[in-house]
Amino acid sequence: MDLSQLRYVVEVADTSSFTRAAERCFVTQSALSHQIAALERELGQRLFVRSSRSVRVTEAGSAFVARAREALRAVEGAKEDAAATAGNVVGTLRLGVIPTVTAIELPELLVRFRTLHPSARVELRVGNSDALVADVRTGELDVALLGLREDSLPRGVAAREIGRASLVAALPRRHALAGRDHIALAELAGLTFADFPAGTSGRAQSDVAFSAAGVERDVAFEADSAELILGLVAAELAVSLLAPGVVVGRTHDVAAVPVRRGPVRIEYVAWDADAPRSVARAFLRVVDAAVPMQKGGSGKAPGPASQ
Repeated sequence: MDLSQLRYVVEVADTSSFTRAAERCFVTQSALSHQIAALERELGQRLFVRSSRSVRVTEAGSAFVARAREALRAVEGAKEDAAATAGNVVGTLRLGVIPTVTAIELPELLVRFRTLHPSARVELRVGNSDALVADVRTGELDVALLGLREDSLPRGVAAREIGRASLVAALPRRHALAGRDHIALAELAGLTFADFPAGTSGRAQSDVAFSAAGVERDVAFEADSAELILGLVAAELAVSLLAPGVVVGRTHDVAAVPVRRGPVRIEYVAWDADAPRSVARAFLRVVDAAVPMQKGGSGKAPGPASQ
């Protein structure tokens, strides 16, 4: 058994395809298939059930893949830590981001990171805060940029606050309320809303606020993209509540109106609380330099990469 076999098995499990796994591993399909077959003979277990149309992981395969992932991460971490002793940051930062990050300019942050650590790579994954936190907890992500309602904290991870903002009402430019200096939640009652999917942290920011105010609303459109929500507002199909940085300047067809005692969204940077990789520690230092420490964080960024 060797590391290349572990990588092949993990890639087949991730892609459900020997062909795609071989492409991602830069080997021929016959070579990859031969190595996995040899591993199965060594283990005395079938890891995959193959047919002409599909590849399915067996029960033994699922157990093996979980341990193979851990082994590959351990090897990668060992390489990174060895490099870190010489002051070099290597490896791939697995960074999760919500699509509505406004507390920082992410492209500028990544420019600084890559300038300081040119040997490091970045793998970006976009998702909702709940899924990203879960991936940080399981080790699938190193760092995540999140947005949560004011009374909610990231659980099971280290985190600190990087920004907060009161949500604004996103209204069609020709709406009767669009010219107001501010409005109350009650004034939005009876309007048709577009919002993030039910059950997500993005949706909870508004749901909790309306419930606390005793105001009912009709969410007729659900989307996991802020750009799509803004498009629905611009088309005069709905209104919404979004972070001001998401609305202001995005389109001239949508007005941003402050909401009195409206919901507050807090953005966090979150990371593995127990054993952050050196590439994650390096990125967190870049975040610390860009965003001053604020009250409300639930963790402190790890120290130097050599730690």
